[in-house]
Amino acid sequence: MSETTSNSEMLYRVLGSTGEKVSAIGLGGWHIGLKDVDEQLAIRIVRTAIDRGITFMDNSWDYNDGISEIRMGKALRDRYRDKVFLMTKIDGRSKKEAARQLDESLQRLQVDYIDLVQHHEIIRYEDPHRVFDEEGANAALIEAKEAGKLRYIGFTGHKDPYIHLHMLEVAATYGFKFDTAQMPLNVMDAHYRSFAKLVVPELVKQNIGVLGMKSLGNGILLRSNTVTPIECLQYALNLPTSVVITGIDSMEILEQAFEAVRTFQPMNDEQVRSLLAKTAEAASRGEFEPFKTSSIFDSTAQNPDWLGSEPQRLQEFMPA
Repeated sequence: MSETTSNSEMLYRVLGSTGEKVSAIGLGGWHIGLKDVDEQLAIRIVRTAIDRGITFMDNSWDYNDGISEIRMGKALRDRYRDKVFLMTKIDGRSKKEAARQLDESLQRLQVDYIDLVQHHEIIRYEDPHRVFDEEGANAALIEAKEAGKLRYIGFTGHKDPYIHLHMLEVAATYGFKFDTAQMPLNVMDAHYRSFAKLVVPELVKQNIGVLGMKSLGNGILLRSNTVTPIECLQYALNLPTSVVITGIDSMEILEQAFEAVRTFQPMNDEQVRSLLAKTAEAASRGEFEPFKTSSIFDSTAQNPDWLGSEPQRLQEFMPA
């Protein structure tokens, strides 16, 4: 994984086998659509981030009922679109639902194409099979790619590293290789159902872009009183990540992200062990990673209709 600094404030890394250079910090889309973040502030956060060198923009079709994408679309007007690598996610598992959600995202973001579209919340063992069914979501994304609506395809999930590995296995049986995969990578993850230990090495082997999220776990990790925000961000930056996506809901938090990059030095094994020793006890049962141990972060569980219908050929097997 190569790194360069093209300005004094940001590191840039290569995104897997795509060859794209992206900022090592990505701006999370969920926070900019929150009710306590007014629209003008959201636009200011996005544009300031871009002006200072953050190029990777994260979003999702389902964030804050579309408000996150709408606000990002407004922020990306006036030449800002050309400066960013834009990513969003869709929840549809059926071809029809995935295509509908992608078109909505394009409209909200006010763009002709999205750089990276990811299958969102791959958190159940059946999700990969639904995505790769002939009537499944990946067929919609491949068609959209051929039509110029998107450039790269990835997937995300926050539940279990073995489900990520299953997604990679199912994709391989269909002769498909993802460009990216997104997962929680943080100082607690190392101790409990660890994506860093189980999934990241496989992604590095296949040269698939590693996107880290939940580096602060929406602030929940900090409640353990074991680590600082800068330590959390720098731990994730020290992994073979292309991008560490972090939620930013204020100018102060944006400043914190730049501070983490500015003071980042690659850590040796001893430094990593020392940092992880601080979180070992707090992390042991997953209580500070509720996205792994509960359903409160599972928006598709609360809104199963977003997934779309099961494949037609399976309907006859469904219980009456």
